[in-house]
Amino acid sequence: MNERPLYRWLTLQGEAPGAPGLEPRWTSAVKDAVGTAYSASSRMWFTCSHGIVNELYHPTIDLPQVRDMGFLITDGESFTHEEKRDLISSFEYIHAEALGIRYTNRDPDGRYTLIKEIICDPHHSVLLVHSRIEAEPAMLSKLKLYALLAPHLDGGGAGNSARAVDVAGYRVLLAWKGQWSLAMAVSCGFSRVSCGFVGVSDGFHDLRDDHHMNWEYGSATNGNIALMGELNLDCAMNAPGKEAGAREFTLAIGIGSTPHTSLQKTVTALVTPYQQQRGRCLHHVSRPHQVITAQVIVALGISPRD
Repeated sequence: MNERPLYRWLTLQGEAPGAPGLEPRWTSAVKDAVGTAYSASSRMWFTCSHGIVNELYHPTIDLPQVRDMGFLITDGESFTHEEKRDLISSFEYIHAEALGIRYTNRDPDGRYTLIKEIICDPHHSVLLVHSRIEAEPAMLSKLKLYALLAPHLDGGGAGNSARAVDVAGYRVLLAWKGQWSLAMAVSCGFSRVSCGFVGVSDGFHDLRDDHHMNWEYGSATNGNIALMGELNLDCAMNAPGKEAGAREFTLAIGIGSTPHTSLQKTVTALVTPYQQQRGRCLHHVSRPHQVITAQVIVALGISPRD
């Protein structure tokens, strides 16, 4: 029997300073859409606005577990953009009858475009954010992307804790409070991760001054916390079939009743290619229409040859 642990804690720069962080608040009440999966086995709902994911709800639609999750984009020299504040956003559904959405977020100066599709895993309580960043090759080589997540587990921002963990060589961010836990991982891997307290040691404040990620705190305990991971875009670049002026990746956030459960859900969701997950979502949407059509054909006595 293999007795090696499934994951190990990463100490990095130790516990983040500034506990418990600023007083927690919820995000904007203005929403573009509410989404979920068709299958009852995926007990997750999400809202979105201002070009990003807002609340995640699990296991019922009245229990929020996340405040919001968006990307920070920087060239490491002259700007750091926050999606919800700095980019020009347009919204559409991925299908007329599917509860999945697509955001196209553009740099006001035309230097890059970030396209995101947001769906729920059809069979697990996992949010999937499939993203594509496009820019001229010279600009793209400079860009760095950071995923910034604010856990509000068990319906509140206070009293949350988080650790950076290693799962089979991949860095993952793990948070918990009470009976609930969440994990965030990405298909291209995080090159660096950090846990911090909002308003003091969070990733936004880290990048704001010099456009570089200087903090890599391995934990943040009992407070209003924010988790940040730097996406390994070199891995996305080297994936088969990727274009010189684009990078693609899928980010997953899984929620469960234990750390092990949330990690297992998240990793399992990323193992399945995104296009396959997307296809399952659209298949579930069309299935009721197929059943109804078949029932009408039988009721009317129509022959398949008619």
